[in-house]
Amino acid sequence: MVNSSGISLSAQEAELAEIEKLDQRLLQHFQARFIVQPSLTRSLVSFQANKERPVYRWYKYKEAFSASLVEYLLHKYELTEGKTLDPFAGSGTALFAASAAGIHADGIELLPIGQQIISTRQLLETGFSPEDFEALRRWSALRVWEQSEASSPLPELRITQGAYPQETKQAIEKYVAACQRENERVQAALRFALLCVLESISFTRKDGQYLRWDYRSGRRQGQKPFDKGEILSFERAICDKLDEISADLRPVTRQAELFPVENTRGEIRLFGGSCLDIMPTLPADGYDVIITSPPYCNRYDYTRTYALELALLGLGEKDVVKLRQDMLSCTVENRAKDLLRMNPQWAKAIAVASEQELLQIILRYLEEQKARGVLNNSGIPRMVKGYFYEMACVIAECARVLKPGARVFMVNDNVRYAGASISVDMILSDFAEKLGFYVENILVLPNGKGNSSQQMGEHGREALRKCVYVWRKA
Repeated sequence: MVNSSGISLSAQEAELAEIEKLDQRLLQHFQARFIVQPSLTRSLVSFQANKERPVYRWYKYKEAFSASLVEYLLHKYELTEGKTLDPFAGSGTALFAASAAGIHADGIELLPIGQQIISTRQLLETGFSPEDFEALRRWSALRVWEQSEASSPLPELRITQGAYPQETKQAIEKYVAACQRENERVQAALRFALLCVLESISFTRKDGQYLRWDYRSGRRQGQKPFDKGEILSFERAICDKLDEISADLRPVTRQAELFPVENTRGEIRLFGGSCLDIMPTLPADGYDVIITSPPYCNRYDYTRTYALELALLGLGEKDVVKLRQDMLSCTVENRAKDLLRMNPQWAKAIAVASEQELLQIILRYLEEQKARGVLNNSGIPRMVKGYFYEMACVIAECARVLKPGARVFMVNDNVRYAGASISVDMILSDFAEKLGFYVENILVLPNGKGNSSQQMGEHGREALRKCVYVWRKA
């Protein structure tokens, strides 16, 4: 019996059965560590819980977890002081939530949009004067850019050409030119507000692996026209955002206090670049906790979904290509990194990945599917291998920089390719055990993640675990 691609189903089923057998063996090892945690809702471990939260709501960073999750973990594990690290800082949720709890926070972020969000928020919260806030309110009330005759050409990448209605593009160009008349602090805030609204005023919508284009853009994309719904006018979107920022951080005039309250916020430091480059430069035994969520092994290409923002920040085509290769391998275009050349100290981590039996049988299966021509992208095996080998190196660095007894909290998803369920949670936890951690728990969300429509059509609907790993350094 063969399927539509001419492949023996019995052969494929035998390979999948072998993967399932090894998966069950690993499950027996970790069975007691799995805990279904009803309090860990999907909203809590995603951006959803940040949507209505002042300050966190400014920029819709879809890949973020919520500040409420960080607060939950800090409270549950009684973390009230010290220093935390987030090697994949994103929009800085872990950094700012930890800082608000009085914990110093270091973050590493490669994407320029993440760096911009973090640095501008720090500026707005600590370096803005009442006069600067008044300037933001003036821009919203008077629409200052409309009074300007000058305009500044909108930077574009090939992927972003034609992304805005012509009237919107002209308004953006006048806005950017008018910004230059303000002081550096106000300029930074005005540019940040613009970054926050780009998607809402464009023909595009972020959709994981790429930008989806609304039918009104004139671009043909797939067979079924896509309608993203309302496309906001520039004036409405930018004024609402400026008003939101001003309202969330409205300065409060206080009378002189007899006994001033000391600021208990922790210090925030941001390192721009890849954690594979930066973590080896950090001192050993220096952190009390790591709270993070790495890119998932799900083919999401951040350089495409955030293309509007990257273009506005001035990145060119070559910059984007380099950025894509520097990222943790999570997209099919990532080339293999020479990890040993990057850091010879990672030899043990690489050996741990090479000896992980379940991972190796999955990689062999994916290569076989590639050879048979049944994968929808031939880069999947290389991406999956790169992801796990690079994550082994990241885990080794986490063990090195944490103090003895300190914990890692990591949010991640399991994935599926060509019918093979990949237990990211157990494979990474197995790495962790061999690289200096004790796996305390794997906290499981009550409701798993569904499959893509293609995977459901081919292999049926089976929920994939979404978890928070809790590892403690031995």
